Amino acid sequence: MSEGKLVIVSAPSGSGKTTVIRHLMEKIHNLHFSVSATNRAPRDYEKDGKDYLFLSTEAFQSKIENNEFLEWEEVYKGRFYGSLKSHVNQMLSEGKNVIFDVDVVGGLNIKKYYGEKALAVFIQLPSLTTLEMRLRQRGTDDETDIMNRLEKATWEMNFANKFDAILINDNLPKCLKDAENLVSEFLEKS
Repeated sequence: MSEGKLVIVSAPSGSGKTTVIRHLMEKIHNLHFSVSATNRAPRDYEKDGKDYLFLSTEAFQSKIENNEFLEWEEVYKGRFYGSLKSHVNQMLSEGKNVIFDVDVVGGLNIKKYYGEKALAVFIQLPSLTTLEMRLRQRGTDDETDIMNRLEKATWEMNFANKFDAILINDNLPKCLKDAENLVSEFLEKS
């Protein structure tokens, strides 16, 4: 059995990244989602190992100190998320292809670690105006959150050219098909 490969999908919030990942997992056989570790408590409906790998704060920080993460981030003060090398390497050794939903810095760190075994894809909207419109239509963020997300998106878009491929999501069906073709071709290469 050959070792699996990695697909990294990064994008500013509101670009359609989750929709692209769901589509890829539905259409491409043997594509498994990388479950992130976190130090937050599980919600009632969440299962350890399926939704997240739940760790204590002490265990999470110990793994940071021991360089056990491919990438990690303190998303909110005292709230950590990250991708464990051991978890990803286990899936790869089982011949599974792994897909990541990570921020741009985390995505580039994973790409650097795995090199040619990883395909890093950046999903981009045609403009910040389009992103602002989508964020407002979602209705999940207040004005401060929208402004913060737009500011972060502006910063994140500076990293796009460091990715292996940029898909512009100005037409969702086309973007989904392009993503499917790109990832399928990458996974089929030996």
